[in-house]
Amino acid sequence: MRAGKRPGSDGARETGFAQHREGVARLLASYHAIPPDGSVRLAKKTSNLFRARAKSSTPGLDVSGLTGVIAVDPVARTADVAGMCTYEDLVDATLAYGLAPLVVPQLKTITLGGAVTGLGIESTSFRNGLPHESVLEIDILTGNGEIITATPDGEHAELFFGFPNSYGTLGYSTRLKITLEPVKKYVALRHLRFDSLKTLETTMDRIVTDREYDGIAVDYLDGVVFTDTESYLTLGVQTDDEGPVSDYTGQNIFYRSIQHPSLVHPKTDRLTIRDYLWRWDTDWFWCSRAFGAQNPKIRRFWPKQYLRSSFYWKLIALDHKYDIGDRLEKRKGKPPRERVVQDVEVPIERTADFVSWFLAEIPIEPLWLCPLRLREPSPAGASAARPWPLYPLEPKRTYVNIGFWSSVPIVPGEREGAANRLIEDKVGDFDGHKSLYSDSYYSKEDFEAQYYGGDRYLHLKDRYDPNSRLLDLFSKAVQRK
Repeated sequence: MRAGKRPGSDGARETGFAQHREGVARLLASYHAIPPDGSVRLAKKTSNLFRARAKSSTPGLDVSGLTGVIAVDPVARTADVAGMCTYEDLVDATLAYGLAPLVVPQLKTITLGGAVTGLGIESTSFRNGLPHESVLEIDILTGNGEIITATPDGEHAELFFGFPNSYGTLGYSTRLKITLEPVKKYVALRHLRFDSLKTLETTMDRIVTDREYDGIAVDYLDGVVFTDTESYLTLGVQTDDEGPVSDYTGQNIFYRSIQHPSLVHPKTDRLTIRDYLWRWDTDWFWCSRAFGAQNPKIRRFWPKQYLRSSFYWKLIALDHKYDIGDRLEKRKGKPPRERVVQDVEVPIERTADFVSWFLAEIPIEPLWLCPLRLREPSPAGASAARPWPLYPLEPKRTYVNIGFWSSVPIVPGEREGAANRLIEDKVGDFDGHKSLYSDSYYSKEDFEAQYYGGDRYLHLKDRYDPNSRLLDLFSKAVQRK
């Protein structure tokens, strides 16, 4: 967000929309500068996607003017937001009014447009669903170079509902109007320990239904699995009560603070609302350990401003460019490693069984758990059977997102992506599905039969990208074009 007037004032609103129009004009100029036979892509320096993509000599879309909060309406509890605005900037703008987006994904550099057209989930998802469910309207640059406004019940309603999980293959959002909710100054936490995954599963299911535990309301809910006999649910409740708070932006590490020995008495903690929303960003959940950032001797001298996901992304980019990780493994006499960075969703009643299988077959820990349900009621104009055709969740059913982000040794002789392929097959066996932000290995037949819109997606491509200026979903997500 640019410095100046607060985005809720009339003057700031006028200024914000004027600046946004200038950004859109630059975007359209960059679109028309792309050769007619060139693929349309974003020209952005950073990404929260883990799958590689082919290099292109074609110039990209100029989104430099689409990075801010346009306006906040604290009375209506809405915000108009440019598509490339990061959640860090969005949260800073809304917290000034005691408001927050209904779902705030875990990493500061995730953009609102990226969360809506791809993956976005967090500990409010058991009550607020996914980020695209709080969108009221979207301005979208389509493949044919037009900017249209899609709403749940307007002329472009089918694009409104088909846009989530399309990953830029149906267009790019330039502006999104979203619903906000009031938040309090602090979040009080309870960390419940379990020695049985099945007990964790049933407790999580009960909390999702009751929205409380042991007589105390639950506003936030997620979990961490360390082993099949040590797992946790973290329950958060908003509060304005003053008191001491913890700080996990420096030497202390949040996920380690969750652990404790008691199966009877929860461990408690308190954070400011802002620190709670970004509790996972400091150490990229637990992935900062791959860079040595959790070693106390190193962390003591690690600049605090570099304890954040955006810096770890730069280290990942260097690794990809120079193959640092595999070179180090080779020097140790070890095989190269396969990246296994995925989020999958399974029905809540299959969670314990899937996690047990995963821990036995894939040498990765910890695992993140995040329950989710589609919001009720569904937006106006949504199909009762499946309101979001490219993101196949059933209404009135609870799922659990399971996140695992690491690598495993490559076994000589196995085909590329062996561990990822095994997980893809198993997720299907558990009536689940996976997100598309990372490596995928589906055959085209399996992809089209099981996932992501089918004929409805092809119809949207024909209508909004008739000349195939944008990649199709299979080409982008699986073939890495």
